[in-house]
Amino acid sequence: MAEIEKRPVKITETILRDAHQSLIATRMTTEQMLPIIDKMDQVGYHSVECWGGATFDASLRFLKEDPWERLRKLRAGFKNTKLQMLFRGQNILGYNHYADDVVEYFVQKSIANGIDIIRIFDCLNDIRNLETAVKAANKEKGHAQVALCYTLGEAYTLDYWTNIAKKIEEMGANSLCIKDMAGLLVPYKAEELVKALKSSVSIPIDLHTHYTSGVASMTYMRAIEAGCDIIDTAMSPFALGTSQPATEVMVETFRGTPYDTGYDQNLLAEIADYFRPMKEEALKSGLLNPKVLGVDIKTLMYQVPGGMLSNLVSQLKEMGKEDKYYEVLAEVPRVRKDFGEPPLVTPSSQIVGTQAVLNVVAGERYKMVTKETKKILSGEFGQTVKPFNKEVQKKCIGDVEPITCRPADLIKPQLAQLEQEMAQYKQQDEDVLSYALFPQVATEFFQYRQAQQTKVDSTVADTKNKTYPV
Repeated sequence: MAEIEKRPVKITETILRDAHQSLIATRMTTEQMLPIIDKMDQVGYHSVECWGGATFDASLRFLKEDPWERLRKLRAGFKNTKLQMLFRGQNILGYNHYADDVVEYFVQKSIANGIDIIRIFDCLNDIRNLETAVKAANKEKGHAQVALCYTLGEAYTLDYWTNIAKKIEEMGANSLCIKDMAGLLVPYKAEELVKALKSSVSIPIDLHTHYTSGVASMTYMRAIEAGCDIIDTAMSPFALGTSQPATEVMVETFRGTPYDTGYDQNLLAEIADYFRPMKEEALKSGLLNPKVLGVDIKTLMYQVPGGMLSNLVSQLKEMGKEDKYYEVLAEVPRVRKDFGEPPLVTPSSQIVGTQAVLNVVAGERYKMVTKETKKILSGEFGQTVKPFNKEVQKKCIGDVEPITCRPADLIKPQLAQLEQEMAQYKQQDEDVLSYALFPQVATEFFQYRQAQQTKVDSTVADTKNKTYPV
């Protein structure tokens, strides 16, 4: 039997971003991260995902930390490891589309402050919404990884995935990521998809999934055997459930095979020991709900991401309509179909879910309509893979002429105006970007920062003015 050539699998470690975002609402602080960086830097990871996604918002809003300062500290500590971030295309890390000048400046500053790999995705897989970010990353000599939001539906054939992958390679992406945010990709489908992509593009393929539906480790195994180059995993204390498969488990699975990572399990055990008390503490305080650590096979039945399910439950609870849960679950795929069958990922998942709740509770479909529903049906988020339901579109937006161009083409440059608005708070170039994404939250953070600095200055002044007995 011919020997299989050695092809060590590469690993992107998610504990400093997606793992704690998925399990403890992105509440890990910079101070909690710093002491373990030296050991993490010795593992030999392909990259450590440590920024972007919800970390930016959570740092400013809940932790009263400057996300840029976090990135600089992580960069100073990780001397041998590439740092990676998640970037929502023309939405950057916010929830609206921004002008090209803001996207370009954000990419420039992310790379200047220490990011090596930027994973860029769009919630509708509209590749027009990725172009500006990819070009900017290439210009700054960063690694642009484009993520395809994986989903199910009659439009999402192997041809769909391979065609879009080719376009992404032509666009200038350095690698491709299959981003399976809801844990919908089952093992043999993963094998089929990876083989099809491998025969269509020559750039490396990364697979990112969540353990929500219970199949993720098996999915990784089949994908790697089919030629997948990189997988995303999380150190065991913050693995499984709505997070990723455990790093140590995947390392052990491939030991002694052609896919052997060569990572040291003793070193990984020390890193796990460091994070374990954090997990215990989060369980004790209620920050980590044991429910998110289980397997939720409904994810596969309804194609609804775990976070979206809990969102639906809380919306119905507030309205005193919990008995409508299964009606809403049945309505979600219908609304999704009316909206052109988009993948369900931030923000499309929230838009579809909320509209499904309103349709059921009102007793009439689209009697009540959110402003986000109007935006999506007006083309403000971009193009969906299938056309909108014309009757639903008419009922929701009337005679408004939907846009068909790239949404950001209609947005004038914003940077100069933003600079002007927040000039009084500016202490570093990056502050304007924090303000651009979250004006209110950033302003509150800047005021907090000023108050802290005033406090420190007055303490120093007091110390200088004191006379001490000889």
